[in-house]
Formats: sequence, C-alpha cells, structure tokens
Amino acid sequence: MRSARQRGPYQGTTRGLGRWLGTRTLRGRLIAGLLALLFLACAAVGAVTYAHLRGVLITQLDAELSTAGQRYADCLHPAGNPASSPGGGSPGGPSASGGQPSGGADPQNCAQRQAPDTISAMIAGHTITDTYLAASDDLCHLTGAARARLLGLRDNTPTTVTLGSYGEYRVLATAADGGRYISGLPLAPVNSTLRQVAVAEIAVFSSALLLAGVLGALWIRLSLRPLRRVAATATTVTRLPLASGEVTMPAPVPDADPRTEVGQVGSAFNRMLGHVESALARRAASEARLRRFAADASHELRTPLAAIRGYAELARRYDGEVPAEIAHALSRVEAESARMSVLVDELLLLAQLDAGRPLAAEPVDLTRLAIDVASDARAASPDHHWLLDLPEQPVIVSGDEHRLHQVLANLLSNAARHTPPATSVTLALTDISDGVRVTVTDDGPGIPAELQSEVFERFVRGSSPRSPAAGSSGLGLAIVRAVTSAHGGRAEVSSRPGRTVFTITLPCAV
Repeated sequence: MRSARQRGPYQGTTRGLGRWLGTRTLRGRLIAGLLALLFLACAAVGAVTYAHLRGVLITQLDAELSTAGQRYADCLHPAGNPASSPGGGSPGGPSASGGQPSGGADPQNCAQRQAPDTISAMIAGHTITDTYLAASDDLCHLTGAARARLLGLRDNTPTTVTLGSYGEYRVLATAADGGRYISGLPLAPVNSTLRQVAVAEIAVFSSALLLAGVLGALWIRLSLRPLRRVAATATTVTRLPLASGEVTMPAPVPDADPRTEVGQVGSAFNRMLGHVESALARRAASEARLRRFAADASHELRTPLAAIRGYAELARRYDGEVPAEIAHALSRVEAESARMSVLVDELLLLAQLDAGRPLAAEPVDLTRLAIDVASDARAASPDHHWLLDLPEQPVIVSGDEHRLHQVLANLLSNAARHTPPATSVTLALTDISDGVRVTVTDDGPGIPAELQSEVFERFVRGSSPRSPAAGSSGLGLAIVRAVTSAHGGRAEVSSRPGRTVFTITLPCAV
C-alpha cells in the first residue's frame, strides 16, 4: 500500500474536487464543467493570440531596428567615405574635432535623424562612446550595468535589455568599417499594445463566459426538464401510502424516447411504475381474499363453537354421577371453546374494520368508560396497583362506545398480562388542542426495542421478561390500533425498563 507521501501532490486536490462535485446537483456540475472548459479554451486562445501578436510585433520592431542601425551607420560613413574607424583619425580614439569621426558626419546629428526615443551609440575598443537619445540634445546617461549589457551584445542579434530609467529596449549591435554601432528602439509601444490586447481579451472572454453561463444554464435547465418530471413523479410515488396497497399510481412520464439517455431513464421508470402497480394490485387482491376468508371463516366457526359450548354445558348438567376425569375434560372443552369464540369474534372485528365497515358516531363519555374499565381490571387482577388520572370535567368524544370500551379494556388487560404482580398501572385522560389523549403507563420491565415497532401488529406477543403469565392471542393491540384508526386517531407506544406508555389520541367530539 502506498503511503500518503507516495500518492502525489495532486491526489488530495482531485479527491477534494470529487467530493465537492458529489455534493452538487447535475445541473450545477454541468454548468461548472461547461464554464471550466470554456475558461480553458478562452485562456488557451488568449495565450496563443498574445504570444503570436507579441512575436509579430517584436519581428516588426526588429526590422525597424535593423533599418535604424543601417541608417545610423550610413549616416556616419556615407558611401565612398574612406574613414576606417568611428573614433577619428587614429584607430580607437576620438578625433580632435570633438568626437566627430574623420571624414564622417557628426554622431549627434546622425542620432537626431532617428525616430524619437531611439538610442544610438558607438563602441570604440571596450568603451561605449557617443550615446545619444533621439529627440533629445543631451547625451544618454546609462548605468554601469546597462553599459556592460551593451558591451556584451552579439553582432546582428536583436536583444531585449533594460537600460535603467529608460526602460526596456530592443537593441542591435552592428559591425561596420572596423567599428561597432548600437541602435535601440523602446519596447514601450509594443508592451502598451500587448496590454491593450490583454485587457480587450479579458473583457471579451469574461463577457463570453458570462453569456455562456447564462445561456448554458437556460439550455441545461431546458434539457433536464424531463429528468425533473421523472423526479416529480417519483416524489409523488414516495408520498403515496403504498403499505395500504389501495393507491392510484400517477400517470407515466411522457419522456420515454429510447433514442435518448433521458428517454431511456423515463422508459425504465415507467416500466418500474407498471411493475409496482401490478404488484400492489395483486397484493390488494390477495389481502381482499384473505379478509373475506377471515370474515367467512369467523362466521362459519361461530355456529359450531356455540354448539360445542352448548353440548359441553348440557353434559355438565347431567344429574347422574360423572367421573372426575370426564367432568374436568368437559370444563376444559367449555373453557377452550369460550376462548376460541373470543378469538373468532376478534378476527371477525378486524376483518370488518379492514373492509372499511363504519363504526357508530355518537357522544361517548371517556371518563365513565375509564372508571368502568379500571374497576374491571382491579377485579380481574387485584395483585396490580390500578390508578386513575382524570380531569375534573367529563371528557367527551364522538365514536362507538362499545369499541372504545374494548380499546381501553385491551390496553389494561395487556398491562396486567405482561407485567409482574405489584406493578403500578395508571390510566390517564388529557384534553389537548386537537382532541383527547389517553395514556396507559406502567412501571414494568418494558418492551424490547426490537419489538416496539411491531407491537401493534397481529399475532405479536410480548417477550418473556414482560409476560410471565400465559400469552394472549396477539390480537388485542392490533384491535386497539384498528379501532383507533377507524375513529380517526392514532396509537403509539414508547418503552424503556421501568416505564412503558401506550398513547391513544382521538379527535374531539363534533
């Protein structure tokens, strides 16, 4: 495995850029990529244009420089002049006439004939003499470093040098008649032109980037409209109660052209919607058949169960002597038939509620129901501590009194069955802004966390620490939730060791 030092200096930057792009939308990434590519293209075009223009301008300046050098040399030594050196009558030194070469023109006059700001100079031996700046009557005062640069010039090779306060110059050394002449043209006009071109390029390319960003954003937004429609349809599907199985799926997205990438996504999404819709239809049909079976089976079982209980009771009324084993068997038959009758009634109730059977809607005094249910629970389980927490005024809701009584009774019987003796169970009623809250709280061992999410499902029984007694059918809390939902309310549970709270919320009475 490579160490962090062996990964290279750009890997961290690339990874950071990848994370940044991963948090952006597709539209944002496309616009960022478009602008980045356009920026690189503009930078490349600008750099190439700048470099080419600079080369052209320098070439033109070098041509002018060559002409200026030749003009300066021709001025000093016209054609047919027998002078042999730029220093006067004796080689290597100035003439007695004050610097004018023997038989030639005055160097200052020749320098003044050049273009403005042109530097002209002569090299005698290893010394620069007669340095003049065109359009100026004074000598050109150069620093020692500048003179050293000029002395080191190669003949006939244009070179860019910095001449102190005079700035950058393009200079050319020319050898003629045994001497060397230097001509220099300022680079300021070239640099000024390049600066103007650079400013113009920056302005044009910035405007192009801005315009491309705006138009690109509009174009990308228009191009991604089909994906937004797919996302909107998917969002609509996520908001549907798919768990109920009885939902109407949204219309398929119209963008399903397989010739385009977006169309392929839309086509796949439409096929998925079709599969989901068919699966929900099959599930709904299966649940409907199951509900009908449960209802029909419950109806059919009630009659034979009633007959079994009747014959068991009739046998127990026999006047003659019945063996103890037979009497015990008859009592067990009677008890189990009664228990099975309750189970059948509960299954029938759940089937009716699943089918949407309406419940009665009349004023119900929950305070009185709570007192009655608590009294029944105290009589059935005297080893528990039963407490009531009721408001001073009666709590009235609209609903089915018998079914609401069943809800409270199931909650208390659930607390009694699944908690050990001496457990305190509190039934409380509270008026809230949008209805009535009913809570049943116990200080028992609690419900395991993995069971709390499915405690209201059918045939779910509590774990052994909470249910030391015999288990129930597992339909009590399912009936609680079904009846509460049929009344427009909701059932919830929260539990931890030492505190379990079942909460029923019912709407206010109309």
